[in-house]
Amino acid sequence: MTEQDRVTVNDPHGPVNNGPGPQNVFYGVGKDWMIRKGVESLRIVREDRVRLADRFVPPVGYRVAADRLEKPGSVVLLEAPPGSGRRAAAIMLLHGIGEERGADGEGVRFEELPATDKDETPLAPGEGDRFLLDLSRSADEEAYAEGQCRLAVYRSQVQEAGAYMVVVLPSGMEHAHSPDLEPHTVTLGRPRGVAVVTRHLRMDRMAFRSADLGSADVQRLCDRSPMRELARLAGLVKAARDSGRFGTDFAGWLDQAIHAVTDRAGEVGRQVATVRTAPERALLLATAVFEETRADTVYEAWNGLMKTVGHEEEATTELARTDFGERLAALGIERDPDGRLRFERLAYADAVRTYFWANFPGVRGDLKDWIGQAAGLRGLTTDDRVNIVVRFGERSLAVGRPDHLFDLVVRWADRATGVSCDPRAVAALELGLSHERFGGWFRRRMYECARSGPLSDGLTRVLTTACLRNLGATHPDQAMVRLHYLAVRKGEAAREAREALLDLAGRDRRLYRLLINRLRNRTRRETSRAEPHLRLLTVLLMSERAPDPPPWPDLSRGWGTIFSQPPTELWNPLVSSWLNAAARDGTREMALGVMVGATRGRTAALHRLYTIACDWAGTARHPSRAAVAALFWQHIDHAQFAPTERAGAGPRTTEEER
Repeated sequence: MTEQDRVTVNDPHGPVNNGPGPQNVFYGVGKDWMIRKGVESLRIVREDRVRLADRFVPPVGYRVAADRLEKPGSVVLLEAPPGSGRRAAAIMLLHGIGEERGADGEGVRFEELPATDKDETPLAPGEGDRFLLDLSRSADEEAYAEGQCRLAVYRSQVQEAGAYMVVVLPSGMEHAHSPDLEPHTVTLGRPRGVAVVTRHLRMDRMAFRSADLGSADVQRLCDRSPMRELARLAGLVKAARDSGRFGTDFAGWLDQAIHAVTDRAGEVGRQVATVRTAPERALLLATAVFEETRADTVYEAWNGLMKTVGHEEEATTELARTDFGERLAALGIERDPDGRLRFERLAYADAVRTYFWANFPGVRGDLKDWIGQAAGLRGLTTDDRVNIVVRFGERSLAVGRPDHLFDLVVRWADRATGVSCDPRAVAALELGLSHERFGGWFRRRMYECARSGPLSDGLTRVLTTACLRNLGATHPDQAMVRLHYLAVRKGEAAREAREALLDLAGRDRRLYRLLINRLRNRTRRETSRAEPHLRLLTVLLMSERAPDPPPWPDLSRGWGTIFSQPPTELWNPLVSSWLNAAARDGTREMALGVMVGATRGRTAALHRLYTIACDWAGTARHPSRAAVAALFWQHIDHAQFAPTERAGAGPRTTEEER
């Protein structure tokens, strides 16, 4: 199976959705745009795992690894050659454990652990949690040694908590393996390539017979190609069918797909060698980046590219030059009935982009500046813009220039107007975060930005969106850290970051408790700048934000932090929210005693709570409010006049009594 389950979609005649579920739009870009655009994703949330499971072919040795992972606290290390689907196998091993709810009824964690980048939050695994640690990208022995140090720490914590972990080991580093890893290591073989292709085609509802995959070309690909390339081959067969331009039978579609994966690089090289002038080469590249957009837009982008690379226009007027249509035809570019441009051959545009980025390194900076302008041309739809960003981003990351992509994120975000995100910036950042090699690089850059000096509202919004929608799914603890830094800033964009942070914490009891502790620590450590953290903690501890059932010990500690320092005006809405909750729901009456206990018996704090309750009950004394206020006053009286040894201990909660 594929390590990222990548399916490249070429020649779409409109938005493509090759994943399950609806297409949602958020800040101008649907959250499933990466699936629709065929972008590799590191997300291992349930929807993606289910989709992967539908296409997964177990490799040799998979059953052995699954057996070793059965018991809670198990750690399994996978050794397999590159391209064998080792990452997909690791994800499927964790996915196949079974029940995805812990003993407390909460959903278990399913997360990828950072292999090299510094994590700002402790792991703190729980029973049944599942973790993937991918060390396969360790570039040298030093990096692998660092990864093994992390593995040792993670392994101890996972075993103690009764969680599960699967580790993907790097290939060619066997000599550097720690001896104590050997008993936990399982060697995987390569899945049958033809089975992988068949599975993908079946899931794409392709009608074919097994004999249709029996040609020598197919067998050669199935025997030698990485799993991701086999998935790409199947995707290209589907693209050929859906385009309607390559016949009506499976054999014709398969033939086009085989040529696309085997011949395109050579074809592009030969064409560029014969096309010697800058205008023709620029038009070839502009069409490859802007394929499926209207001819006038490509024409404008083409002229912009020539200006960016410093090509001077011909002295003659345009009417005296070769016309645009003739230039297109000479390059094998056709115009469809809607006026959109595309190459005559399947997947040719992707090969052109690959060739130019690989073979013209001196113009990569110019291409970045060109895309920065051209991706905003009039006539482009949001879907067109996202396509262009993805195409540029894939090539920049492939040649090791993540900084080019992040530079555009900042440029587009800083120029955004109004209250919405620039969809190009969001798409570019999510592409970087989801990249197998550079995802950690982009997480670090987000962290540096969030902690740095002033940020534009546009960049704050883009970072917030990426945290909530992308990083929140793959690395929720890191998303919370970055959102916290954004949330304590000033301005409307910071307010949106606060809402995003509270929303993220509200999705998961563990994150909710983690955020309480983080805000308490920041309030104590940053005494001169504690107020933003304290205000955020107050909102987090409101009754409407608390999970059900509430984590009373954590709430008590959070309330204790608030009640131990000014400003006291924060107390009124917080206490009133829980008095209201107790009046509506008897199960929340426990909050009254816990809240009083959080004062640690301080007389001034108890008097303040008494006053708030009096104001809340009002002179009308509604029966339900009167009853709650009376019970609250009883707790206050008990705390004020309790024996000295119990003062400040607070009432025992049901969780403490277990």
